Amino acid sequence: MIERLFAEKNLTWDSVRDYFLIASGTLLQALAMRLFLVPAQLVSGGVSGMAQIINFYSGWPIGLMVFLGNVPLLLLGWRYLGGRRFAFRTAFAVLAFSLLVDLVAPFLPAQGLTDDLLLNTLYGGVISEVGYGLVYRGRGTSGGSDILARILNHWRVIPISQSYLMVDSLIILTAGFSFGWENALYALVVLYVSGIAAEGITEGLNVVRTALIITAHPEQVAEQIMTQMERGVTMLSARGGYTGAERTVIYTVVSRSEVAQVKALVHEADPGAFMVIGHAHEVLGEGFQRMES
Repeated sequence: MIERLFAEKNLTWDSVRDYFLIASGTLLQALAMRLFLVPAQLVSGGVSGMAQIINFYSGWPIGLMVFLGNVPLLLLGWRYLGGRRFAFRTAFAVLAFSLLVDLVAPFLPAQGLTDDLLLNTLYGGVISEVGYGLVYRGRGTSGGSDILARILNHWRVIPISQSYLMVDSLIILTAGFSFGWENALYALVVLYVSGIAAEGITEGLNVVRTALIITAHPEQVAEQIMTQMERGVTMLSARGGYTGAERTVIYTVVSRSEVAQVKALVHEADPGAFMVIGHAHEVLGEGFQRMES
């Protein structure tokens, strides 16, 4: 009974945290739109980008256009959003952004903070995608391109990355005819910068290194790593593809500053060892970041 209560409490807290992250993320997106992207006529792609173009010609509210554009996509993409819980989070993100992007407009300077196109590109892209990253951390999506990419992936088996490229390229092409080709080129920079920012928020900036070590002396190498560096190791059984000989592969994770040390320890224990150093964007568990749901 007590365990069940704790589990329900943790589940409730996780939900509150997720919706707070989503709300914070949509607020940042709205501020980026109103302070940098809209004044500079920079389109960020997706439904919000199309809403900017419609607003330019008709004057209809951007938030309203974002909401109306996402409703059919939500209905079509409901089954591709990862279950009811994630679909509800996406619907909340779409509604929150649609409201905020119009509600904050009267309180912000209509001309934005600067008329420098490059500054608007950089700050608009970074702040907008930090917002997207928070939405993703809240286990939701921002609708628009996210839903279209999933639909295209399911319907025509088009890879997600290509789906995003197709959708956003079409929006930016339309923006080129509306706002000029210089702005369209800067909009491509917005997409690139925003992708880096969103990745940093969702995957973390604490990049670490992984090491795969194939050695004839696995016990000595493992002992050196565990005692000298106090890092855990995993011993994997393997077989050489050419020789057919049985081998032991050591797998360990270290920080960037420890790469030189682990290479020196392996060389000391077995100069003939074969080692592969890789990148990991995030490590969860003992010795690194605490595991969270």
